[in-house]
Amino acid sequence: MQNNSSARVKLETLRISSIEMVGWSVAPERTPCVGDFVHCVDGLAEVVGVHGRTSSGSRLLELKVDGSGGKAYFAAVSNVLQKALDE
Repeated sequence: MQNNSSARVKLETLRISSIEMVGWSVAPERTPCVGDFVHCVDGLAEVVGVHGRTSSGSRLLELKVDGSGGKAYFAAVSNVLQKALDE
């Protein structure tokens, strides 16, 4: 059986940058509702489903990202940015 190590990203070529999104934050204790929008790795996405819990304890979200051709995208609540609640 052949491994797929040639398809992996080499660590020295991986660059991750973080940008601050004013008014958005990670809020794993707050689960968004269907119809809410969150920021994920692919950009702004609409929550189309809220499923069970992940191994970290946060909920699994089914997201619809613009330009995805209708394919489902899944992410844990702890891995998305949510709009800050107005207080």
